[in-house]
Amino acid sequence: MSLPVVLRDEAQAEFDETFDRYEEKRLGLGVTFLRRVEEVFNRIGANPKLHPIVFADIRKAVVGSFPYCVYYRAETTRVEVIAVFHTSRDPGIWKERA
Repeated sequence: MSLPVVLRDEAQAEFDETFDRYEEKRLGLGVTFLRRVEEVFNRIGANPKLHPIVFADIRKAVVGSFPYCVYYRAETTRVEVIAVFHTSRDPGIWKERA
């Protein structure tokens, strides 16, 4: 049984902005990004403890084909996404959310 994957407002905003940016760069690229991130969401919902803990209780899942990671917290009844984050950005930004 999969747990629901819930995005914090900041993570949703990052995800939406990145989708838009990729879609503007090349039509369909945003959709490909969306699919790769959805694959991660499906994987972490089905197996929340699959990925390693990287800070406190936050886990990191790599997004295929894109320089992004999903940082999340596995809870009892849901998976909370803290960030959909570009790998070159300062990790202190998402760590402050933890």
